[in-house]
Amino acid sequence: MKKTINVSNQGATLDTGRRNFLKLSGVGLAIAGLTMIGCDDDNFEFVDNNVFDLGKGDVGILNYAYALEQLEADFYTKVVNNFYSGISTIEKELFTDLYHHEVIHRDFFKAAISGATSNVLPTLEFQYANVNFNDRNSVLATAKALEDTGVAAYNGAGKYISNPDYLVLAGKIVSVEARHASAIRNLINPGTAAFSGDDVIDANGLDLAKEPKDVVAAAGGFFKTPFTWKEQGIG
Repeated sequence: MKKTINVSNQGATLDTGRRNFLKLSGVGLAIAGLTMIGCDDDNFEFVDNNVFDLGKGDVGILNYAYALEQLEADFYTKVVNNFYSGISTIEKELFTDLYHHEVIHRDFFKAAISGATSNVLPTLEFQYANVNFNDRNSVLATAKALEDTGVAAYNGAGKYISNPDYLVLAGKIVSVEARHASAIRNLINPGTAAFSGDDVIDANGLDLAKEPKDVVAAAGGFFKTPFTWKEQGIG
């Protein structure tokens, strides 16, 4: 019998050129195409009628990515709906751009999976017990953790994707997520090498990659809605 993952809790500036580049990269992704070919409904297994299973193969990976994008979109929605006190105009613009990007990513996955199968991850609920949305340091630290984890999650999931079309699209999205991570790191430590720190770039100059089980351990505390995933060792 499958075990249910109860994924439950665990004054800088940015130059306008980089901010605009972030914005353009998000728009480009939105028009990259919402048709993803061929997911097999038979790949899905359900534990019961109340707990969603992400599925097997490419479908499981797409739902996994969709879960992460829902989290990021939800987080930035809360940020832009309640900007912390003293936030600069540049930071407002940056967070607004990130919000739009993550909503694009979230809606992209929903449309893509919906076009291929009826078994789409539902809208998830999240919790932020350790986040103070009124505090700049808390918001930036959380954004950094989410973006760094998101990049590592895509990098780690790539080897499980068999459809080359999906792999190309995942590569496009992770490049945007990496820009997000860099931008947030620059806000925290402006003008330093932290934007590509040794904690996220290995000795070969490559982004770190994390297995799904490690991503769940890192980000699972934000998820209030339980789900299961038999593949990749986290279900």
